[in-house]
Amino acid sequence: MIDTEVLHRLQATLLERKGAPPDSSYVASLYAKGVDSICKKVIEEAAETLMAAKDGDRLHLVREVADILFHSMVLLTHFDLGIDDVLAELRRREGISGLDEKKSRGS
Repeated sequence: MIDTEVLHRLQATLLERKGAPPDSSYVASLYAKGVDSICKKVIEEAAETLMAAKDGDRLHLVREVADILFHSMVLLTHFDLGIDDVLAELRRREGISGLDEKKSRGS
């Protein structure tokens, strides 16, 4: 089972830093730079995740997936969304064929 408490604690920290001065933390500086900078970090972490996977380095892969999850949560929080929104979507998809779910979204 996923330890959602760690995700909720992370989300609380991200929310605290959202209104903080940019020089007070890495996350506050990302928020201050705006959505484009946050998106660039998500893309960067996704690329690093792919490289770790292609290298077959399991520990590196886990660390990069943690980075992409972290930066994705920063992005969610930027839009006043959170991990519960993502978990609700995963619950909605549970038990549905991936092919059927994709078709339900349209083009």
